[in-house]
Amino acid sequence: MPLMMSEEGFENDESDYHKLPRARIMRRKRGLEWFVCGGWKFLCTSCCDWLINICQRKRELKARTVWLGYPEKCEEKHPRNSIKNQKYNVFTFIPGVLYEQFKFFLNLYFLVVSCSQFVPALKIGYLYTYWAPLGFVLAVTIMREAIDEFRRFQRDKEVNSQLYSKLTVRGKVQVKSSDIQVGDLIIVEKNQRIPSDMVFLRTSEKAGSCFIRTDQLDGETDWKLKVAVSCTQRLPALGDLFSINAYVYAQKPQQDIHSFEGTFTREDSDPPIHESLSIENTLWASTVVASGTIIGVVIYTGKETRSVMNTSNPKNKVGLLDLELNQLTKALFLALVALSVVMVTLQGFSGPWYRSLFRFLLLFSYIIPISLRVNLDMGKAAYGWMIMKDENIPGTVVRTSTIPEELGRLVYLLTDKTGTLTRNEMVFKRLHLGTVSYGTDTMDEIQNQLMNSYSQVQSQGGGNNASSTPPRKAQSSAPKVRKSVSSRVHEAVKAVALCHNVTPVYEARGAAGETEFAEADQDFSDDNRTYQASSPDEVALVQWTESVGLTLVNRDLTSMQLRTPSGQILTYCILQTFPFTSESKRMGVIVRDESTAEITFYMKGADVAMSTVVQYNDWLEEECGNMAREGLRTLVVAKRALTEEQYQDFENRYNQAKLSVHDRTLKVAAVVESLEREMELLCLTGVEDQLQADVRPTLEMLRNAGLKIWMLTGDKLETATCIAKSSHLVSRTQDTHVFRPVTSRGEAHLELNAFRRKHDCALVISGDSLEVCLKYYEREFAELACQCPAVVCCRCAPTQKARIVKLLRQHTGRRTCAVGDGGNDVSMIQAADCGIGIEGKEGRQASLAADFSVPQFRHTGRLLTVHGRSSYKRSAALSQFVMHRGLIISTMQAVFSSVFYFASVPLYQGFLMVGYATVYTMFPVFSLVLDQDVKPEMAMLYPELYKDLTKGRSLSCKTFLVWVLISIYQGGILMSGALVLFESEFVHVVAISFTALVLTELLMVALTVRTWHWLMAVAELLSLGCYVASLAFLNKYFDVAFITTVTFVWKVSAITVVSCLPLYVLKYLKRKLSPPSYSKLSS
Repeated sequence: MPLMMSEEGFENDESDYHKLPRARIMRRKRGLEWFVCGGWKFLCTSCCDWLINICQRKRELKARTVWLGYPEKCEEKHPRNSIKNQKYNVFTFIPGVLYEQFKFFLNLYFLVVSCSQFVPALKIGYLYTYWAPLGFVLAVTIMREAIDEFRRFQRDKEVNSQLYSKLTVRGKVQVKSSDIQVGDLIIVEKNQRIPSDMVFLRTSEKAGSCFIRTDQLDGETDWKLKVAVSCTQRLPALGDLFSINAYVYAQKPQQDIHSFEGTFTREDSDPPIHESLSIENTLWASTVVASGTIIGVVIYTGKETRSVMNTSNPKNKVGLLDLELNQLTKALFLALVALSVVMVTLQGFSGPWYRSLFRFLLLFSYIIPISLRVNLDMGKAAYGWMIMKDENIPGTVVRTSTIPEELGRLVYLLTDKTGTLTRNEMVFKRLHLGTVSYGTDTMDEIQNQLMNSYSQVQSQGGGNNASSTPPRKAQSSAPKVRKSVSSRVHEAVKAVALCHNVTPVYEARGAAGETEFAEADQDFSDDNRTYQASSPDEVALVQWTESVGLTLVNRDLTSMQLRTPSGQILTYCILQTFPFTSESKRMGVIVRDESTAEITFYMKGADVAMSTVVQYNDWLEEECGNMAREGLRTLVVAKRALTEEQYQDFENRYNQAKLSVHDRTLKVAAVVESLEREMELLCLTGVEDQLQADVRPTLEMLRNAGLKIWMLTGDKLETATCIAKSSHLVSRTQDTHVFRPVTSRGEAHLELNAFRRKHDCALVISGDSLEVCLKYYEREFAELACQCPAVVCCRCAPTQKARIVKLLRQHTGRRTCAVGDGGNDVSMIQAADCGIGIEGKEGRQASLAADFSVPQFRHTGRLLTVHGRSSYKRSAALSQFVMHRGLIISTMQAVFSSVFYFASVPLYQGFLMVGYATVYTMFPVFSLVLDQDVKPEMAMLYPELYKDLTKGRSLSCKTFLVWVLISIYQGGILMSGALVLFESEFVHVVAISFTALVLTELLMVALTVRTWHWLMAVAELLSLGCYVASLAFLNKYFDVAFITTVTFVWKVSAITVVSCLPLYVLKYLKRKLSPPSYSKLSS
């Protein structure tokens, strides 16, 4: 499967997955063999796909011109702006659910057997003995699916019927979210969800910008600053949007949420106004307005919005255990057919032999027990109930009750970072100036030095600012002319307070409508101020400068105000801002001090990006390494003083580069780089991202349990690497290989070869490089990455996360688990075999879409090692025991028919067969769901026990064959014993063999149990009591006078002992000579 697809082809990705195996099938030899071996399924699927393609022709996505406020001018028809998460509609619900059930061989077999009972010649028992269990399973499944589907429908309806204000020539009108069209002018209030992808035209904020929350789109909780189109923001009134003749040209819809290219053109001005549009002018659907009221023009709706393109359709998840049992039932079916053919052959094909063959098939149909599906479904429901009732993981919710055993078979755990492993709360920890370092306990020294420094500046009339530049030139030749520690602290703190994209936000007091515009009347007290930025690191730095006395009090697009410790307000004019990008790994700002007219270029960024930009020093690299080992996120801060001439020259070149049509990004970067030379290194800062509670021990436990952990995050490479080390995802002694950015096949080839030479090191790779590797070297990359003890993928888009999950599943064939907490993790959670959602700051979208929902990441440890392990082991034991229960009675039937001249006559009839599978043995067999080999505390203390499960030894061909041999032995002993010991009447054979059979089953449950629970004992005694009590009413089948004699009792006892005692002896010897790993711990 190609993981990297062209933009034109991304909509066809689902069908692409199916084409590969189909192509191979097409090459197979046609004919009856091909048809039986799966050709019928291929033909059905092909017909369905053909019908679907005719019904839903995919449109080619194109760029578009959108006229402001005139949706009718759109040349093409665009999709409706409605959200649809439902799997089925009214017509497809019943067929869809039935298909999902009967695509399993087990259920299909039950259906055929049940239908055969309508044919008089084939009728063997009562209809209810076949139809009741099948009807029960189907009724439960249909009800469960109907409830889930109705909930999805309600959630969709709620979102689609949200009302928004639409601006028209006649004024504002209310419109439903689902009725919004491309070209509409939509007004979105503060804290309201943005209904579709829009270009930002106007805002009530005086600065011409606003903040939006994107946590449901990219998983990051930080607010993003968006800028309105300046041409429309300058218009005097809202209504003027209809008086201008303007349009937006937008690129074709695509998945990338971090980029956008477009232009805004106003035609009625002279000359026409052209403005380039980028990502900062867009408002994507599913984000939320955090400040002010905004007006935007809709450019993409419905399926073409970025958020919908980055979500994949939910699929029905099927557990590995269910698939294994499906294979075993096919093997049992072949055994059933073979046995029936042998019987008819020995009969000599006399008379209508095909009818006899069918009757034998039905007589031995208990080889595949109809109660297997019922017992397993009830078991799954019981495991779900136990998980939700566990007091050690309160708040855990099981949303998909069909796959609890999957929790016990996991090999790969893919986790999000922000909000999953970390709290997304940043704390400033360290400031390093080269010769002196300040930690959390010495921050008061910085405060004192800053206070002294600013009091001197005030007394000198602000002369210190100018005096800080000349020593820079003399530094290399005359090291004695060094600045004092106080002035260096002053410069460093000022640089940190100025070089950022943080905006202080003050909550409006009084009438909301007026204060949104009247910022001067707002309450500027410290208690009322909150900081907003595109990264929590930025906020942590500004909060720290406030704590040491230099406070950011105001900021707009053109100026910034700081308050000194003495209360003086310093105003700086913002001349240019260079935002952080994943390529440059740094951000910069050019400011002019209003009081001295000095122009300074401040820059901060990752050490790898800044080490080549700053003047020579001997401490930066070493200190960055030290801080990274402590798990701190480091930023290097530097500055350069500019003259007015230098700045004017730069501004001219910069504006020219911004207007160029071709290679705009490269030209702009080249101009900015001309400034980034010989900068003065000011300081190194260290910020800590607080981890969630018990993340380190949980990750260590999961690693010891044999899980390979991958971290997939939308965050920066440095941040991701830092968290991987601080959370011990990558151990301190382990090397990390940072995959260099690659853009072509050749580069990818060289880098993969370089990585191949590394051994036992963690891999760190960015989303862009990953795309290139997967496009050209998918198999090679997967092979290398799967050998790594840990992998960190940063700058991952939501669909990329899902693709990585699919890659692991396809390449390794192992079970995957995805853990996330934001809307951007939903695709990954749905693509994994098992999805765990965390209810966090980023909303409940991930937890609602997941199979299991937990309040904190640390709960995943217990969920997997205790509940996952026990669910799998219990289901394996339960399913094999139910099969044994069917095999033993089929063996008895085979012996009986052989003795009586191969007659196709049932051994037990009517209620005996129903009672055997229900009242007499159901409770003890089902009580196996309470069995446990080790205590939960022991399972968590020794997570290595979990490793054994991934090999699937609890349910394998070996264990299955052991149970088959036990069934044949016991069935043969019970039937032949009864035939040898009966004296006169045939009814005595039935009484002796059936009683011995029931007792054997009860004793076999006792033999299988590893830890007794009081309910197990109750179930055993209750079943035995029910059987004894029912003997009085079974005079139709038994001779009541005979079963009350001593002869009956000793004969039954003798047969039961011969069938069970050898197995007890064998079990005892096995435990002594080759004890399982868990028994060593429990002893």
